[in-house]
Amino acid sequence: MSTREMHCDVCEGVRPFEVPPCVDGHGTDCPELICTGCGAAVLIATFAFRTPRLTTHRRQPAVHRRAA
Repeated sequence: MSTREMHCDVCEGVRPFEVPPCVDGHGTDCPELICTGCGAAVLIATFAFRTPRLTTHRRQPAVHRRAA
């Protein structure tokens, strides 16, 4: 099992976290970690998503003026 130190909210401090035996086949890259101090489980979100592309030049709507 691989371990890493992280902050545990239940223990209120930095504790070693272990990767439990993973039945999903992730091995040491399993997103689930367990605190060795209290047994609290943490799930690490390991996903990627696309952000919308922002354009720097936005076209302003045409303003039509009338003479008085």
